[in-house]
Amino acid sequence: MSTPTRRARWLVPVVLLLAWLGIGGALGPYAGKLGEVATNDQAAFLPRSAESTRVVDAQKAFQQDETLPVIVVWTADGGGSVTGERAAATRAVASVEGGPGVVGAPSPALPSEDGEALQAVVQLRPDLGEALPDALAEIQDAVGKVPGTEARLAGPAASQADLSDAFSGIDGLLLGVALITVLVILLLVYRSVLLPLVIILGAVFALGLACAIVYALADRGVVRVDGQVQGILSILVIGAATDYALLLTARFREELAHHADRFGAVRAALRASWGAVVASAATVALGLLALLLSDLTNNRALGPVGAIGIVCAVLSTLTFLPAVLVLLGRAAYWPAKPVRSGDPEGGHRLWHRIAALVDRAPRRIWAISLAALIACAAFAPTLTSRGVPLDEIFVNDAPSVSAQQTLARHFPGGSGNPAVIIADADRLDPVLAAARDTRGVASAAPVSESGRPGGGEPRIVDGRVRVDATLQAPADSDAAKSAVARLRTAVHEVPGANALVGGYTAQQYDTQRTAEHDRTLIVPVVLAIILVILIALLRSLLMPVLLVATVALNFLATLGVSALVFTHVFGFSGTDASVPLYGFVFLVALGVDYNIFLMSRVRQESLRHGVREGILRGLTATGGVITSAGVVLAATFAALGVIPLAFLVQIAFIVAFGVLLDTLVVRSLLVPALARDIGPVAWWPSRLGDRTPAGSK
Repeated sequence: MSTPTRRARWLVPVVLLLAWLGIGGALGPYAGKLGEVATNDQAAFLPRSAESTRVVDAQKAFQQDETLPVIVVWTADGGGSVTGERAAATRAVASVEGGPGVVGAPSPALPSEDGEALQAVVQLRPDLGEALPDALAEIQDAVGKVPGTEARLAGPAASQADLSDAFSGIDGLLLGVALITVLVILLLVYRSVLLPLVIILGAVFALGLACAIVYALADRGVVRVDGQVQGILSILVIGAATDYALLLTARFREELAHHADRFGAVRAALRASWGAVVASAATVALGLLALLLSDLTNNRALGPVGAIGIVCAVLSTLTFLPAVLVLLGRAAYWPAKPVRSGDPEGGHRLWHRIAALVDRAPRRIWAISLAALIACAAFAPTLTSRGVPLDEIFVNDAPSVSAQQTLARHFPGGSGNPAVIIADADRLDPVLAAARDTRGVASAAPVSESGRPGGGEPRIVDGRVRVDATLQAPADSDAAKSAVARLRTAVHEVPGANALVGGYTAQQYDTQRTAEHDRTLIVPVVLAIILVILIALLRSLLMPVLLVATVALNFLATLGVSALVFTHVFGFSGTDASVPLYGFVFLVALGVDYNIFLMSRVRQESLRHGVREGILRGLTATGGVITSAGVVLAATFAALGVIPLAFLVQIAFIVAFGVLLDTLVVRSLLVPALARDIGPVAWWPSRLGDRTPAGSK
């Protein structure tokens, strides 16, 4: 080969490497800047078409700004009555009027029926953002000066501040835990110094690129990002980029044994791997994009953000990684030496034994595996997804939680967080009567010109009036949601009232109902997307159906185990309404990756050696790398558990456990055993079976 040609061959990998170094240097900091365009204002993530969302819009006519209430509750230091401090408490809370973010005049301090607590409500602007903790601190300082009492802050504003605190530092903490975890696993698996660092560097570059794109889109209002989406994006990109890199580097290690030339080895590895990598990425990206069908804004936000992350992970894997492998060659695996892991005489002894076991007793293997998964799946219906009560949102102690518990002990559960009724003013009296007669409603009163319920003549705007209905049960409870459903039925039946019911509890109720509808719509769409991709990749009908059925069963088995763990280990009474859908999209889309890696290799081997031998060779060749990829992905998602929020802890467990179950049971035992037992028919209508040597199945 001439010198100019040789130089040209080196030019492409050098240019690619320099390009990615430039991307990493210029865009890497965006991984830590995404929080600047993130919002944790939950009012921005309501169902688009729900009744409670229409009430939010209607409320704006009754006040200059939509408000975020903070509820102040006083109790005596040593217990007992605090009614004697009512005047002092009223003066204290009144002193915050005009303070940072405070809207209107705070309500006076009102005593509980038992006389052991006082409460007042301060309305704040909902767009305070990072200034919210400072505003709450000023309120706490003012109301905490009432002698002989202890003041606590509860309500949506306090909960939102604790939520923001939980997400503070998410960029550094979560990314650090995830990267260290992945690096340790890769060092143990590869026993190599350079390769794990190269894989981690590629994942970090992909994350920097993804965060920069998402930052630009969020800054222009094209997508919305909250702390949950932000955290999931980091984990998703790191996990996916590492998985795809493991598949490519494992194949490159094999090809080095067949090619003396590193360029030839990289080309062969790319030819053999790119189809599986792209197909796997497509299942995840399109599965995430299916969330655009959701009526919940935060679900729709995760769809394109996650898909952008997956595309960046694939781009890094198929450009940056090959360039580095060409430049490093065999040195990438130093001090380990590349072996022909795809050779039936090579590979790990464990996977030879597993392949031999599957070959010897396939029907027994798949029957036992199937029975175990079905047994776990039997508990799936016990997983409740009606939402998480306020005292379970955080997995550790939060000030707003203890304040809410104190409030609930002394006042009607819905105090300070009423159901909001908007109705025609000329039908006010029958609407009030219907509301007050509704089971679960403690009281109902129209909002006056002063902005307080029952404080004078009702305020009428454009012929409409607002009524606040205090519920007997805590605003986040199932009983309160049931009361809202009954309240809606009651006021909707008032002729000519055109009544709408909203407020915090109604928003939670609508979110739950919308999440249930989303699952019904999106789950079949995701399964159909995966099925079509598998049919195109494997050129078969029966095998893709088999794979989709196994990953769906794996998801149900994971939900069954999660129901037991959440209840009896973590102490959760339920999950957020969106947890099952998130778990499904991640687990099914990511879980099918490993079956794609396995069966695409099985198909390649079967074309050369027949179906039976192809299964054994494919399982032996991919067993180690896919298991490593599964462990890496599970550990990466488990890192979400460092954020003290029940939602992310639940997602972390579902995906981590489900990926391990899929990797160790479904992909290693169930799928190859079924394929071995069914034989060439499993590849129908492909003529793959025609290549099977006589006497083999």
